[in-house]
Amino acid sequence: MAKEYNDRTTIDLFENEKRRGRPRTNPLNRAEQVKINKRNQILRDRANGLKRIEVKVSQRLIDALNNAALASNISRSQLIETILTNELLPDDAELLASSLQDTQE
Repeated sequence: MAKEYNDRTTIDLFENEKRRGRPRTNPLNRAEQVKINKRNQILRDRANGLKRIEVKVSQRLIDALNNAALASNISRSQLIETILTNELLPDDAELLASSLQDTQE
């Protein structure tokens, strides 16, 4: 029988070494936990109609985004979405601004 790391029901059958200290609260190692959590996050985002994009920018721009997001008390992701919406979809900008205010309250 092959050992399946993300099988939560039979992993205890394969536990053969005792470790000192506090027992593990999750039978999976950290790498497997991160993999499962990332997959769940992607599925949640997809269910909410969100798509991922990746952009490479300079450190100077990241610092400016971080400062502006901190000043606005929103996440950097929300700030980038607001800027893009204001620039590309001015009609939808008011809706996005009101939804961001609702999430802050």
